[in-house]
Amino acid sequence: MTYRKKLIEVALPLEAINNESAREKSIRHGHPSTLHLWWARRPLATCRAVLFSSLVDDPSSHPDKFPTKEAQDTERKRLFEIIEELVKWENINNQEVLGAAKAEILKSTNNNPPPVLDPFCGGGSIPLEAQRLGLEAHGSDINPVAVLITKALIEIPPKFANQPPVNPDSRKNSLTTKKWFGAQGLAEDVRYYGQWMRDEAFKRIGHLYPKVNLPQEYGGGKATVIAWLWARTVKCPNPSCGMHTPLLSSFILGSKKGKEAYLIPHVLNGQVGFSVSNKPAKEYQDSKKGLKRGISGVFECVACKTVTTRNYVSEEGKTKRLGVIQTAIVVQSQQGRLYLPADFSPCPSNMPEADISGLNVEFSPNPRDVWCRNFGLDTPADLFTPRQLIALTTLSDLVSKAREKVLADAINTGIPDKTLPLCESGRDTKAYADAVATYLGLGVSRSANTICSLAIWSQSRDQSVNVFSRQTLPMTWDFPEVNPFAGAAGDFGETTQSMSKSIASLPAKGKSSVLQKDACAENTFINPIVISTDPPYFDNIGYADLSDFFYVWLRSSLGKIYPEILSTLQTPKAQELVATPYRFGGDKKKAQEFFEKGLGKAFAQMRKVAHSDYPLTIYYAFKQSETDEQDGNCLTAIASTGWETMLEGLIQAGFTITGTLPMRTERPTGVKAKINALASSIALVCRPRPETAPSTTRRQFVNILKREFPDALQKLQQGNIAPVDLAQASIGPGMAIYSRYSKVLESDGTPMPVRTALQLINQTLDEFLAEQEGEFDAETRFALIWYEQHTFNEGLFGDAETLSKAKNTAVNGLVDAGILTAKVGKVRLLRRDELAKNWNPQTDNRLTVWEATQHMIRELQDGAGNQGAANLLSQLGTIGEAARELAYRLYNICDRKGWTAEGVAYNSLVISWPEISRLAAETEESAPLQMALL
Repeated sequence: MTYRKKLIEVALPLEAINNESAREKSIRHGHPSTLHLWWARRPLATCRAVLFSSLVDDPSSHPDKFPTKEAQDTERKRLFEIIEELVKWENINNQEVLGAAKAEILKSTNNNPPPVLDPFCGGGSIPLEAQRLGLEAHGSDINPVAVLITKALIEIPPKFANQPPVNPDSRKNSLTTKKWFGAQGLAEDVRYYGQWMRDEAFKRIGHLYPKVNLPQEYGGGKATVIAWLWARTVKCPNPSCGMHTPLLSSFILGSKKGKEAYLIPHVLNGQVGFSVSNKPAKEYQDSKKGLKRGISGVFECVACKTVTTRNYVSEEGKTKRLGVIQTAIVVQSQQGRLYLPADFSPCPSNMPEADISGLNVEFSPNPRDVWCRNFGLDTPADLFTPRQLIALTTLSDLVSKAREKVLADAINTGIPDKTLPLCESGRDTKAYADAVATYLGLGVSRSANTICSLAIWSQSRDQSVNVFSRQTLPMTWDFPEVNPFAGAAGDFGETTQSMSKSIASLPAKGKSSVLQKDACAENTFINPIVISTDPPYFDNIGYADLSDFFYVWLRSSLGKIYPEILSTLQTPKAQELVATPYRFGGDKKKAQEFFEKGLGKAFAQMRKVAHSDYPLTIYYAFKQSETDEQDGNCLTAIASTGWETMLEGLIQAGFTITGTLPMRTERPTGVKAKINALASSIALVCRPRPETAPSTTRRQFVNILKREFPDALQKLQQGNIAPVDLAQASIGPGMAIYSRYSKVLESDGTPMPVRTALQLINQTLDEFLAEQEGEFDAETRFALIWYEQHTFNEGLFGDAETLSKAKNTAVNGLVDAGILTAKVGKVRLLRRDELAKNWNPQTDNRLTVWEATQHMIRELQDGAGNQGAANLLSQLGTIGEAARELAYRLYNICDRKGWTAEGVAYNSLVISWPEISRLAAETEESAPLQMALL
């Protein structure tokens, strides 16, 4: 089968893509992720780059236009520059940048770009970026929460693009003067009617959130309560005590310097109370721990000091005997946020009862992802205080009232009054009212993530932190009850205003559709189609189990608008492709078989409809724990059940894997994180394998691997792949060899499993890096082996002498070369901080690759940075490139040995190499000019 190679199958500017993907995590205002939470959402920059490079031809596919390697490299660099601009957040709506990208896509697709499908659309990143690139975008998911999020991103906005808002304020103020582009009008209506809902809710229940009278020392007057702080309580297990003791995990309220605030517990007449101080309680040594004395559920009684057991607290919770106690309040004053004792604003006693029908469905008994069930919080209704339930049910009820207002206002503007609803592809007044209501319903669901007793209080930021700070329904012991009318986190007006910024930035153009659909079922989309998807990762995240938290609120507010999608009481779980043992009576093997069989079916469906002209791309979330250490002489092998299942499923479905691209989307801050955080995801690039593909033997596979693999690895290094990413990236060309065959047979005739192939690929990579040592000078070869054994620690002189002879050098020569120090029968490699400060490569009469590498790293880390390293590189000649190769080998050693800081040093040199090379070239160009001026 012949096809034109796409850019993604040859090379990508990974460092630029990864940097922008990591940076994107810190962007909130206007980012589509702020529309509604979804777990493990793919970064938009990554999706945009992968889609673009999957459609655009690599220059090597056009030898008529680019006949030489130099011409191809030049053209590839031009395409890289387009990608480097395309992935920047600032350019998501830059029409010049997007236009350049679209032009390249049209050029490579004969002006007929293919449609794109993500059959596991989740948070909608992939179809959204397909739409941004001017492509027909389709998505599907079995999870109704995912379907609604993706509809809100790609399906609804194009229906009402370039339309002005219908709310009376906007039409009165700007109808005759302002043009509305894309989804701006829709966004403005979401903001307006969201604020109306907030104001209407305040009329109904604002009295439940009273202001407080401030003490004179704080300026006096009225102040708005930002949050009421609570702690759960349990009856002390000591029979002679029996007091309901607070389960406080910390006494610290606020930790900002100069504004510290602490809870001071006190017991009087068998009752516990709290005061607030700027100094911690003297009787407790560690305020950070509060009354916590071990794992979750182990606390000390504030009165008698008896320590509970986890089982005791768990049983009390399951029998509904846990209580709550108010500990303090947080108010907004002219001096900033203040912490006051709880009695300044006790919880109102006249609390109405909320209608919780629909909220009493039980969460799944998922022991890993639904922790709160261990302590009796079994249903969504259990996760909210009475006042939180009143707030959320009031807002949920107001969604339908807001929809009625939108409908009436839309009719008044003269939009045709048609009866076809949004769920039946309507585009007129009724559909528009449904559309605005959809976003408002998502806003209520999003608010539940803040207005909940599983949220926590951030002591360093003086604000509430959402329930899903990670991918679990946690158990929290002390929590904030935020004020939904305080103009801060949890205020519904603030929520919908934030959402409106996201909506306004959406592409809002092009054909699109989103269906609730099982990925294993027959395809109902256009055929053929380009597939790019982010499937479930074995048992990493229980999406359906977690989604019930949001689903009950979406069903309450939007059930009539989406009667089919929201027809069930809970999210569908039986068909979800997750290897969750609890669904199979705790049987891990059955769970694994279910996942593997289902994923195989999904890949088989993709194989049927995958466009033969373009690669299929699949993301796999990779975790550090998924590496298996092989023998000491071999590189760590990338192997895990989820990883193998993904690869095996693709190969069995008839795909050959042509590339594995490490996509690092995290921003590690610690040194350890920098080296140990492997690619947070890998993009697998696949092509359909010909049905006539032959089989081969293990010996033939190994021989071909040794013959073809080194060239692919050299190309990766030439493309400046980071050492930390080399192991993952090398899987691509290795698996391309393995998966080009229908099967690889072992000597006994059994098919070689993926795990064995991965081990052989990693062994070959290790051999390749070891063979590069032969190109180094004798002193560097000595230093490499000595470093692996001792790093910069001392070793015996005799051992060094023996090794130096084997490498055709001598200890005295190594000392003269500035590599080694030798004293009193001991030798040691010189540390970088011991190297000569005024070292000049051009006057060094025994120049070594080792010395050059260490000096460049010292300049990079502790000297003049990139410019200092570039000054050295400009004087090193051919040794400079060898220094980069040595950095790969040294990183390999550090990775295997677990030498964190050292590994970071060598990884940093390679990552910085393009900039160092550029600066070095400028230095070399300026040198003759300076001489001429002199």
